[in-house]
Amino acid sequence: MVKTIGNPLSWTAQRLVGAGEHVTESVEAIGGTDAADLSIQHLTNEDLRTALRKGLEDFSVSRADVMFICLIYPIIGLVLAGLALNMNLLPLLFPVAAGFALLGPLAAVGLYEVSRRREMGEDVTWLAALNVVRDPNFSALVVMGLYLIGIFLVWLLVANLIYTLTLGPEPPASIATFMTDVLTTGAGWAMIIIGVAVGFIFALAVLAISVVSFPLLLDKHVGVPTAIMTSIGVFRENPRVIASWGVIVAASLFVGSLPAFVGLVLVLPILGHATWHLYRLAVKTA
Repeated sequence: MVKTIGNPLSWTAQRLVGAGEHVTESVEAIGGTDAADLSIQHLTNEDLRTALRKGLEDFSVSRADVMFICLIYPIIGLVLAGLALNMNLLPLLFPVAAGFALLGPLAAVGLYEVSRRREMGEDVTWLAALNVVRDPNFSALVVMGLYLIGIFLVWLLVANLIYTLTLGPEPPASIATFMTDVLTTGAGWAMIIIGVAVGFIFALAVLAISVVSFPLLLDKHVGVPTAIMTSIGVFRENPRVIASWGVIVAASLFVGSLPAFVGLVLVLPILGHATWHLYRLAVKTA
């Protein structure tokens, strides 16, 4: 049968219908289809050491590949810092650097995939991390990532509000003036104390909802609500251990951010792989 060119409006309508069906399927997939039997385990500090040791082992096997993957995150950090300076948003420079850690679980999704494939005995290259987009639960991973991005943006808005109420609302005249005002005035110390306290709340919230949610979404076709509630359950069952994990992650990312976020190329892969193994220890699935 000879094919002919159809009516452009008809062709466009067909494509829109097809795209609409794809979006519908993706949205429905966010809820998950697996009724996985999830069992939250009791953790100890020894489990943290085990997760870190296995994370280091994964990194040592595929360090060139994962370092290549993670190069993008220092670049993003430098771009964000550059925007803060060039757009006269100097007061947001530290909140951007500190809040960048809130996106760590999202940044490490490809590393979870590498660890998962190694665990299954498969050969792993840097392309393996890109196979995340083929995962049946990719739409749920995207939604979970948007949650973290949303929290990051809210944190920046709150940080700007704190500056406005303390040292602001006028932008600082220079970096030297800003640093002097921050470290030698009551308003500056008020900004530091309030900012650290509020930032701690944001960090604790992200830790609770994401400590195992991304690995779980990658491992099982469960929904975003299930992943978040499971992650919160792990936190509630093991508050001290997970808090210790949060301190390890925060300290490592802080060190990795110096100088100029370059250290993240080494820190992020190890933490990403370790997070996968921590998930394996924290959640048993049927």
